Amino acid sequence: MLLHDERVQLVEFCRRMQADDLTVGTSGNLSVRSGDHIAITPSGAAYEDLTPESICVIDLDGNHVEDGLEPSSEVPMHTSVYRHTDAVAVVHTHPLYASTLSAVVDELPAVHYMVALLGGPVRVAPYATFGSPELAENSVKAMDGRFGAILQNHGATTYGDSLAKAYTRSVYLEWVCRMYYQARLLGEPNILPAEEIARVAEKLNSYGQTVPTQS
Repeated sequence: MLLHDERVQLVEFCRRMQADDLTVGTSGNLSVRSGDHIAITPSGAAYEDLTPESICVIDLDGNHVEDGLEPSSEVPMHTSVYRHTDAVAVVHTHPLYASTLSAVVDELPAVHYMVALLGGPVRVAPYATFGSPELAENSVKAMDGRFGAILQNHGATTYGDSLAKAYTRSVYLEWVCRMYYQARLLGEPNILPAEEIARVAEKLNSYGQTVPTQS
């Protein structure tokens, strides 16, 4: 079986994604790259039923490498991220707060210093139909200089040099989206300056662990 370890990881993180409310139903998708191959979740499969054998393997052009289930409809977005960044893993989610904000803002501002984990304020990519080349292109453009993007009227995508790091970024992105949403209910939030986000990014890089500790 090609990419056995990567398939096992994907099954584990798919189940975590459900438990962490980062998706609903069978929406959302994850992938891991190894060389010229990508292990990616199948289309429309219930996460609780996934096994390593049901994970798909494709190449960087999106072609099937092994027979099996149909890969995620978001193959164009995943392959585009791999072509344009140094990503090892991509996590695409449909979380409530990121999806809500995607319909009303153009950018998630630095309302909390943990936005530094995403590289700074997170841009909202213009809407395009799911699974389309246009969505893939819009997503990659919004990720320029960032480790993730919010997709207008859709959801969010993050990447990292490991599946754990890409997933952690998705968790924190949704947390900051929720904080911003709730802060806006009370008034106009204070926004941290760019130099503070850069300072925090340096400190996070020195932690040497997947999930930074908040203080």
